[in-house]
Amino acid sequence: MKKLVLLSIFLALFVIVLGAYTRLTDAGLGCPDWPGCYGLVTVPKAEEQILAANQAFPERPVEAEKAWNEMIHRYFAAALGFIILLIAVSAIVKKSQGKVAPFKLPVILLLLVSFQGMLGMWTVTLNLLPVVVMAHLLGGFTVLSCLFLLYLRMTPYRIPGGDTRIRSLAKFGALGIAIVVWQIALGGWTSANYASLVCTELPICEGDWVGKLDFAGAFSVPAAENYEFGVHSHEERVTMHVLHRFGAIVTVAYLAWFAFMLFTRSHSALIKRLVVVMLGVLTVQVGLGISNVVYMLPLTVATLHNAVAACLLLVMVLLTYTMYRKY
Repeated sequence: MKKLVLLSIFLALFVIVLGAYTRLTDAGLGCPDWPGCYGLVTVPKAEEQILAANQAFPERPVEAEKAWNEMIHRYFAAALGFIILLIAVSAIVKKSQGKVAPFKLPVILLLLVSFQGMLGMWTVTLNLLPVVVMAHLLGGFTVLSCLFLLYLRMTPYRIPGGDTRIRSLAKFGALGIAIVVWQIALGGWTSANYASLVCTELPICEGDWVGKLDFAGAFSVPAAENYEFGVHSHEERVTMHVLHRFGAIVTVAYLAWFAFMLFTRSHSALIKRLVVVMLGVLTVQVGLGISNVVYMLPLTVATLHNAVAACLLLVMVLLTYTMYRKY
């Protein structure tokens, strides 16, 4: 079961990266139906299949590259769901046999990944409705975090002697997780509404960006038949982008303060190593965010920005778990 959990962690991270790649290549509607692709279990290949697909969905003719991006993401997501099902079944069997093993988390994970599958369906059937797209992103990060937490629960490790002096800082670790998740949500909202390139200057935005802010509009969901490429006004997208940048400033400032407090108060070599790792991942993430602006959202950099955000969240989960459970 532990090996399955470890495999699922790497698979969940890969699915998040694939999801980001799918979104960034504008392939979210590469297959206009769900769970198959134009009624097939794979992308239409034969000439008669393509002709039938184009007749069935005249508004969305077959684009093989985008369709494959979408279907590969679905294949790996389905594989992840199957592994989590095995983990949950194993936990239920062990529970029925009276064996000591995590039970609640596997069941919660099964419910989470099932709901995540529904969000994936709604992403397509509701034509990239931003609320659903962002929820699908956050659902992926939630599944990844819970899998990692389950792995930690199954991995006994102790810090010799403990370090009770920093126990009081554990709650600030939990707050740090909340701030990172909120920043991921702001990034997801910005991306789901195609607002990543509305500001092309640093540190904030060009021109009279203050006069363009529209907070109410930025978090509204206008009625539309199709949300691909966004439906919000320029001012609303500028607001989304600016808020994501300010969120990054708040996140960096808070995590830097948190790292300083831990490093100066803790005698644990493990805690200090985790702090260094967290600062390293944070530095890489900031660099990727700046590169997205400077180089106009390169596909590789933008995809890595999602992957490193996931790594930062996992480091914060590990650090906070260690502070709460091992002292």
